[in-house]
Amino acid sequence: MTQKVIIFDFDGTIADTVDALVSIANRLALEFGYVQITQQELALLRNLTSREIIKYSGISVFKIPFLVKKVKAELKNKIHEFKPIPGIQEALIELKSQGYKLGIITSNSKDNVHEFLKCNNLANLFDFIYSGVTIFGKRTIINNVLRQKQLKPNEVIYVGDETRDIEASKKANIQVIAVTWGFNSSEVLAKQKPDFLIHHPSELLTVLNNK
Repeated sequence: MTQKVIIFDFDGTIADTVDALVSIANRLALEFGYVQITQQELALLRNLTSREIIKYSGISVFKIPFLVKKVKAELKNKIHEFKPIPGIQEALIELKSQGYKLGIITSNSKDNVHEFLKCNNLANLFDFIYSGVTIFGKRTIINNVLRQKQLKPNEVIYVGDETRDIEASKKANIQVIAVTWGFNSSEVLAKQKPDFLIHHPSELLTVLNNK
């Protein structure tokens, strides 16, 4: 076992927020100039990469940071309602007890993440939380974390639910576990060739303990 630090994505990976994010995105569609997502389209979008989703939506890339800011503000009002993905709390507690350092990288706000963790008794499990507005640039934040924490790429593994998580991890030369309980489908995640593809949080323990 080389990896001692596990970095998690937040929305869809730890917090069960995907449905809420879709609902908020639909409410903001007119303001930001893209079409609302029907349930049929949502199934389609789950099978697209992050780049393909932005192209499909028709939203201007320049508007995305402003959209993200507004989404974070709306999430703040509902953050106390959200629950962890079933099984993730138990997995996080076990990983922490085994000596792993746990962190979060998210495009959500630090305040939202802290509030969620506090409401769900998870706050004591994480050593760091990094927040930033990233469209395709999670690699930049990952590299910043590695530098600031003085970590080598082979000491870190990333856990996320979107194709951009896989892409960023590969560019940062760290291993990645893709999870199928978040936004992107198992099929499109598999096409991006993550190091591991898992379907339930309990499998995190199996993967990490067998490395």
